[in-house]
Amino acid sequence: MAAFKIRYVGGPTALLELGGLRFVVDPTFDEPGEYPIGDRALVKTAGPAFGPAEIGTVDAVLLSHDQHPDNLDTQGRAYLMSAPLVLSTASARERIGDPVRTLPNWDEVELPRPDGRTLRVIGVPAQHGPDGTEQWTGEVTGFVLAGEGLPTVYVSGDNASLDVVQRIADRIGEIAVAVLFAGGAQTPLLGDAFLTLPSEGAAEAAKILGARHVVPLHFEQWEHFSQGADTLVTAFQQAGLTGLLHLPKPGEQIEL
Repeated sequence: MAAFKIRYVGGPTALLELGGLRFVVDPTFDEPGEYPIGDRALVKTAGPAFGPAEIGTVDAVLLSHDQHPDNLDTQGRAYLMSAPLVLSTASARERIGDPVRTLPNWDEVELPRPDGRTLRVIGVPAQHGPDGTEQWTGEVTGFVLAGEGLPTVYVSGDNASLDVVQRIADRIGEIAVAVLFAGGAQTPLLGDAFLTLPSEGAAEAAKILGARHVVPLHFEQWEHFSQGADTLVTAFQQAGLTGLLHLPKPGEQIEL
């Protein structure tokens, strides 16, 4: 039996299974179209591979942030309101309320596993753009999942900083599976700056983390992504890390 499973819904959204527990990352289930954000709009180009009904019961939602429609949309909001637990930022807790629980950086929540042991969900930093841009992009968080006898899994959320990745590696140690948001997102608000890791950054993050496996998310299905599957393959080839990369297809489950 695989120690870790991830089934790709689309965009940033995936179903994770680890230690007998099930998690949804950044629920987005709306159809393609324009989604307003301030005085502009983000354009979604493809819908989800499957929806909440097919996901079934989960133990928690891991919500990197709530303020952008490409990470939490209308149907995603409805979905998380029925979840037993949503772990996210203090800002998300303030805006949404229950069932969101703030998970500060380096704090952890222990969840009981079916085998009587526990799985730890640790909040870790994420920086949604260059230094000094949080006033525009807002608060974001990442997550590490760990437990006795389990591979350690890092979920980056919308992070663009390799310095942040280094801090996580220094604090947590080796990561078995890195789930990296890797579309090189850009917005006219910040010019040519990246709001999430570009492909070369994702390959460098894999090196920093000592990852044995990398599963990219949030690299397609939105027009504001500057990079995608092809550039990820090229970047990992050039870094000599081809064997680490597991590119998911919508609806596909990857077992590691």
